[in-house]
Amino acid sequence: MFKNIIKSILAHPLIQDSNIDAPGITLCHSQIIQEKSFLKKIYLQWYDSILRSMSGNITGPVLELGSGGGFLKDVFPDLITSEILRIPHVDIVLDGQCLPFAKAALSGIVMIDVFHHLPNANLFFAEASYCIKPGGRIVMIEPWTTSWSRWVYQYLHHEPFDPDSKEWGFPKTGPLSGANQALPWIVFKRDRIKFEQEFPQWHIQEIKLHMPFSYLLSGGVSFRTLVPGCLFGLVRRIEAKLEPWMDIWAMFATITLGRKDV
Repeated sequence: MFKNIIKSILAHPLIQDSNIDAPGITLCHSQIIQEKSFLKKIYLQWYDSILRSMSGNITGPVLELGSGGGFLKDVFPDLITSEILRIPHVDIVLDGQCLPFAKAALSGIVMIDVFHHLPNANLFFAEASYCIKPGGRIVMIEPWTTSWSRWVYQYLHHEPFDPDSKEWGFPKTGPLSGANQALPWIVFKRDRIKFEQEFPQWHIQEIKLHMPFSYLLSGGVSFRTLVPGCLFGLVRRIEAKLEPWMDIWAMFATITLGRKDV
């Protein structure tokens, strides 16, 4: 009920009452990101963190999963863009659980808000382990579960949130409506030992927690923005003061995995 009230009041007019799994929604997301100054600045910071995480000895093709709404290729020209839906301006249509690449063909995979939409995380890791060469990386920016974000994702966000799930996945529905926002936290925090045992070829290099308020204030791609773009710097400075307590306040995490030679 509370989610429905929030949606009726704050829903962005471009996606109000739209089918979230329709290809046109992804194009709407792209338009929204470009038009909302505050939100675009968030994406630019996220892209900068991805580029820094992929720097160093990473050479060769890098795949982005779920490229449709973003503009990472503008700052990462050699990126292979992909989407699960057939839409313009992406290089390839694919499912992250079935990657059409040869063994060790990729240097890395990057994604934003995609991992928690994969119905079977085990399939993704199996495919990534095959396609990414030793020394390569996976970098993802995903929702993260904290005391603060539990309330936000449970009561304010439209996507499913189940931190008590025993599975690394969920029943397959639509490509965008199917989700568990708690999945990254489940795999890389709650079940970290299990992950390391089942996928010893991957090393969790870093989990960087961040942005307790920025994305919420921007309205994301679903809601109207709550603050003008000119306040972005101020909000980020306030968030920086909370750095020591991000395990309580963070809504997102940048997760970097390194491919070992095993």
